[in-house]
Amino acid sequence: MLAIWLHEFGGPEVLVPETTPDPTPGPGQVLIDVAHANITFVETQQRSGRPGPFRVTPPLIPGNGVGGVITAVGPDVDPTLTGRRVVSATGGSGAYAERVVVDASAPIEVPAELALDEAVALLADGRTATMLVEAVGVQPGDRVLVEAAAGGVGSLLVQLASRSGARVIGAAGGHRKVELLPGLGAELAVDYRLPDWPDRVRAATGGVDVVFDGVGGPTAQSAFDLLEPGGRMISFGLASGEWSPVSADAATARQVTLVRPDVPPARLRAYTRQALADAAAGNLRPLIGQRFLLERAADAHAAIEARATVGKTLLDRL
Repeated sequence: MLAIWLHEFGGPEVLVPETTPDPTPGPGQVLIDVAHANITFVETQQRSGRPGPFRVTPPLIPGNGVGGVITAVGPDVDPTLTGRRVVSATGGSGAYAERVVVDASAPIEVPAELALDEAVALLADGRTATMLVEAVGVQPGDRVLVEAAAGGVGSLLVQLASRSGARVIGAAGGHRKVELLPGLGAELAVDYRLPDWPDRVRAATGGVDVVFDGVGGPTAQSAFDLLEPGGRMISFGLASGEWSPVSADAATARQVTLVRPDVPPARLRAYTRQALADAAAGNLRPLIGQRFLLERAADAHAAIEARATVGKTLLDRL
């Protein structure tokens, strides 16, 4: 099979396509014939060797999310799983490949009404967005600011918050991204690269009740400053390259809650299933902004790091 290998840390060019022996499912495992692999920003950081919570050790096949069809099962595994369309995490590595082996308990079946590529786009981001909205407790009438609102998670947060009856302000970096936000449900769309963006938000809303922070750094600080007493802030990303600088003491002084959910794995699976069900029912639409063939994984990483992407980036087998 074709797989993308990381033999050393570095720029996107260190992702190398190689012919690799096919994996074989052992006891308690299944083999997935991969149609699409999910790419996350965290994986670009892992490839570069930057410090972070999810470090990897080369050599390895990167990636942690796939969608495809179960084509074989190991001993003592239900043979009726063969032929099912599924999405699955891969245990932290192995996803940038034509085939992967995972524990039989890992895959989640994709609803018949949902396209497989959309399901893969929701595997990590849909779970995260659904969890964040529930953790913050978005209420009808809340003024909700979503940073990185044209990204994979952010674009889903805009939809979910809007569907909950909130007034949504989307903040994204660059004109192309900002233009997408009204179509997702944002009442106001601003470019956080422009210095006056907080003034525009305050003029339109007076302040905000909820901040979903997907950028970190100075943008997170500016968003925090827009929160009214009793507001809530939750961080889910660091598009700026650094986490939010807002301290617990600063939040207490402003009467703001910094929400830090602690979610057990079983609950995460439930969030994934909920996101897939919402999409199958037409209530949630993943924004797949760009696709690359598997062998062009290096180009996909380069595009993400250049901030040239919107929504979710997928690797396609064909």
